[in-house]
Amino acid sequence: MVSPDSFRTARWIRTLNLVLQAILFLTLFGGLNYLARNHSWRFDLTHQHRYSLSAETRAYISSLTQPSRVVVTLTPDSENLANVQAYRDISGLLREYTYASEGNPTGRITVEYLDVYKNRRKAEEYGIDSPDVVVVISGANRKALNVDDFYRVKDRQREAFIGEQTLTSALLEVTAQVRKKIYFLTGHGELNPEDVDPVRGLSSLKDQLRVRNFDVDRLDLAATRKVPADAALLIAVAPQVAYTAEEQELLRQYLGAGAGRLIALLAPGSPHGLASLLLDWGVLVDDDLVYDPGPGTMTEEGDLILRLFQPHPITQSLIDYVMPLRIGQARSVRPDPGRKLAGLTVTTLAVTSATAWGEVSYRLQRAPEYNPGYDIRNDRPGLEPPNHLGIVIASERVNVRAGLDFSVRGGRLVVFGTGDLIANNRIALPGNLDIFLNAVNWAVENQTQFNIPIRPIERFQLSLSASELSRLRSALLLALPGAALALGLIVYWTRRR
Repeated sequence: MVSPDSFRTARWIRTLNLVLQAILFLTLFGGLNYLARNHSWRFDLTHQHRYSLSAETRAYISSLTQPSRVVVTLTPDSENLANVQAYRDISGLLREYTYASEGNPTGRITVEYLDVYKNRRKAEEYGIDSPDVVVVISGANRKALNVDDFYRVKDRQREAFIGEQTLTSALLEVTAQVRKKIYFLTGHGELNPEDVDPVRGLSSLKDQLRVRNFDVDRLDLAATRKVPADAALLIAVAPQVAYTAEEQELLRQYLGAGAGRLIALLAPGSPHGLASLLLDWGVLVDDDLVYDPGPGTMTEEGDLILRLFQPHPITQSLIDYVMPLRIGQARSVRPDPGRKLAGLTVTTLAVTSATAWGEVSYRLQRAPEYNPGYDIRNDRPGLEPPNHLGIVIASERVNVRAGLDFSVRGGRLVVFGTGDLIANNRIALPGNLDIFLNAVNWAVENQTQFNIPIRPIERFQLSLSASELSRLRSALLLALPGAALALGLIVYWTRRR
């Protein structure tokens, strides 16, 4: 019989003790991981709560009925430092979206990071042809977002991160059951969204609209004699033949009784037949050709460069990023000085410099020359804003109901005094695509405002003079090692005693 005091018994007891300690150790960490996975708590201790989604966003995510995928083409090793910071901001935010959607099995949100240069095939499957974009996809619907869409900019400086607003809005758009439909008017020589011609085609714009979850079709009012009920927006691009009185009346009824939306791009020298309709909306389109001899206002090819914009949702991004418009021949548009219609707001969006004038006799084969009292100039009474000729104008009607505390949204109209702003050969120019897509979003009210807090971008800067930097260097190189040496000597001397 083995004595309990023998070495063999002690060895077995010690071994059993080690095994039990290992089992308890593994059990403890296993239990902690189980609790963390199934009963976790998360606390956002950052000052601006940058890693917390608002209650409104969480409610939207919990109500999603179909899965969504977010494809990010930003990379953390980009040479553009601003895009590297954007990658960090967006990827951190997307982690919160995927975490919040875990409790909704029917509306899960997944994120995929894609390098468009290394994986061209997959990029083509998603319809992505450029880097530094974020594409939100749900079923057949998709919406592309640029990096600039995630920030609020002032004087070319990012001052706030609005990524939560942007992503939540995009998710609601792509998961919507009905896509908004845009009709391009045809039958009058308008530019064609199916045409790939660089001058007369709009195929590039059509692709941009489809990526942003719009359905695009064409409409011939002379043939249909009605505006379809699903028309969210009508677009007329550079008609060469005037619209008939019957077609103008159809548009009037659509904008008025139907609270419709219309964007018209009217090239100079071409009849449009919409004068009466535009006057109803407080807009006067002049039959002239704008010349601007000021410095930096026209190119050698005769293109007009616009750099002055009035604050408005359509022009705000151009103002923030100081982007110009470069357009071909243009005519002046302005608020009708003789009309004061109740409930109508008319805003001149883009204007020329103070040196421009509208040449009325432009059809004559002669050098342009300003003729006082005949040509249109910025000092003519009634022109707004003062001292500038308008090229882009927006009109909105708000119907105020008697006895009610709210107003009912009416129609919206945007008029461009040029016809080639969005042609295939101009759509990629800085500002051109931005202002037109902003006009589309404003017209169809694709600018949902959420009760989501905006997170200011915190910047920290350490400013040191040359002497202060020298003292800091000395402290790091001498003071800290010296302190460690002194402490060691004290310990050594203490032990010797």
